[in-house]
Amino acid sequence: MGNFYLDNEDIQFYFKAIDVKKLAEIQEDYAENGDADYVPYDLDDAVDNYRRVLEIAGQIAADTLAKNAEQVDEEGNTLNDDGTVTLNPKVRENLDKMGAADLMGFTLPRRYGGLNCPTLIYTMATEIVSRGDVSFMNMFGLQGIAETINAFASQEIKDETLSRFCSGEVTGAMVLTEPDAGSDLQAVRLRADYDEATGQWLLNGVKRFITNGCGEILLTLARSEHDIDDGRGLSLFISERNECVKVRHLEHKLGIHGSPTCELVFTNCPAKLIGDRQRGLITYVMALMNGARLGIAAQSLGVAEAAFRLARVYANSRCQFGGPIENLPAVAELLTDSRVSIEAARALTYETAAVCDQEHNAQRVTETVPDLPKEKSMPLKRLMKSLKRLNAMLTPMSKFYSSEMCNKVAYDAIQVLGGSGYMKDYAAERYARDARITNIYEGTSQLQVVAAIKG
Repeated sequence: MGNFYLDNEDIQFYFKAIDVKKLAEIQEDYAENGDADYVPYDLDDAVDNYRRVLEIAGQIAADTLAKNAEQVDEEGNTLNDDGTVTLNPKVRENLDKMGAADLMGFTLPRRYGGLNCPTLIYTMATEIVSRGDVSFMNMFGLQGIAETINAFASQEIKDETLSRFCSGEVTGAMVLTEPDAGSDLQAVRLRADYDEATGQWLLNGVKRFITNGCGEILLTLARSEHDIDDGRGLSLFISERNECVKVRHLEHKLGIHGSPTCELVFTNCPAKLIGDRQRGLITYVMALMNGARLGIAAQSLGVAEAAFRLARVYANSRCQFGGPIENLPAVAELLTDSRVSIEAARALTYETAAVCDQEHNAQRVTETVPDLPKEKSMPLKRLMKSLKRLNAMLTPMSKFYSSEMCNKVAYDAIQVLGGSGYMKDYAAERYARDARITNIYEGTSQLQVVAAIKG
């Protein structure tokens, strides 16, 4: 039995080097535990819980995700004639394993069945999962939409959905992109009309390139103000999968074949408003995108780690000119550069996750303690403002560097394997195909540069 946490000394180093106990202090002091029976009794117990969660994720990633990855890549998922999608049996097995281990509600409150883990721990787990199967991380990582529901939705919507996310009963999708609205989400045209007779919002239009668009819970960006053409006219809606939403096309992609990428058609689909009208893009989706970009940085680390380890093992065992090719200076340089690049990206990404936690914790205190004395609330608000700006800069930087890094590491892994790396006998070519999307989705590298400068 393998374990992708216990065999990675660098992740374990950061778990010890970053003050996880300090992150846990506010995380646990202001936790929504409800009647959960697995609440840690002190901070040391909380930190130990985080470590054990990573060990469980590491074991599932090694023993299930990695073993299923080749078959999932070869077979993909299936689009049915009725506009539904049947997941590959191995993808379903992966989901069931993660759900049974209670790993589908990482950062959600315990009152809903979540683990109440800091973003840092979730980011570490995302890397570990991605090393097992890059494509499955997209299913795992979309629990992030549950964070958006928890942050901005009504209590009624939270009660209806969050416990189902935590148990693994449902998965979700961020339904943002359209044929004419990719990087420029202000151009979204999918309509949201309020039906006075039924008291419901109805969605009509087409969405494209939707990761896990066949998921049960859809968070959809739609134009609720038809007289406003820019981002101020957009609102965020939640709907359940039903006969009013059809998958018209399942994309045939270069990589991440286990992740169903769908074109969706909405026809009078009933939906509920998340939060306030007109804040869909400027508030809710931007918060969602920041989390998603950090997730892609962690995903990039996972595929880079997998590619590097394959190249290192091959270079050690492949003998030419009387010895292992790892002794050849040019090959050794490729391997060394890969390792250094991975560790640099990991340092940046984990520090970003820790800053994200600090921002969230400061916000949690200000929201939970309404009568906080002014001498305490004002410095806290200033700290929160500075952390928000820092986070806005670090998140796109992490996504940019990590995604560009993983593409190079995966490409160099093929080079180390030579002709064998070009063949499907080894996973190197799959890692390169899977890595290619990381510097494209959730904002291209070029857009990350713009975002980092603005931050």
